[in-house]
Amino acid sequence: MRIEDFYFGNIAIWGLAAVPVAGAYIVLNNPQLVKSVSPLIATIFTPLVLVMLLVYLAAIVWTGKDPYNDREFLLIFNLLLVGVMALILFSVAEAKARANTLLLFLLSVVTIIVNAVALSAIVFRISEWGITPNRMAVLGSNLLVLTNLLLVTYRLFLAIKKQDQLPGAHLAIARFMPFYDIWTGIVTFLFPLIFGD
Repeated sequence: MRIEDFYFGNIAIWGLAAVPVAGAYIVLNNPQLVKSVSPLIATIFTPLVLVMLLVYLAAIVWTGKDPYNDREFLLIFNLLLVGVMALILFSVAEAKARANTLLLFLLSVVTIIVNAVALSAIVFRISEWGITPNRMAVLGSNLLVLTNLLLVTYRLFLAIKKQDQLPGAHLAIARFMPFYDIWTGIVTFLFPLIFGD
């Protein structure tokens, strides 16, 4: 049994198909919600994604899926990581209640675990099969996401302990955005020069 076949066949396809229908229903029946879409997304999707990630990690362990030697699985793993990171970044701006902050903290911790697995897999692939532009781009991206996640998670932890306000997490996100831009520029403009034929 391939985990990605099961996941995409039974969960992802139905979930992806339901998103536009649910979104259209919400917008048509509650036009005032258009202005407050991000709190709605944060409230609905944060707990769902947290549960999905926990189930996904458990399924990986249970089925013995190997992100170290399976390139396609590692790609799916990294895309999942980027999607969850985007949800965290988007949701932090809208977290008002302590319960939402706690959910975001838990999601951040689980995402750090996912990132650690993905990062170890790409380091393994580089040590085993050498450096390529794609592997270096993924390695740099994973390091950036991990660093950003650690900063945001720390700020969320402080907000939960009431030693910091939630805007500290906002600042951790905002101050880190230029690093993503710099890495994108390096991959786009310098990698062709460094790795060109």
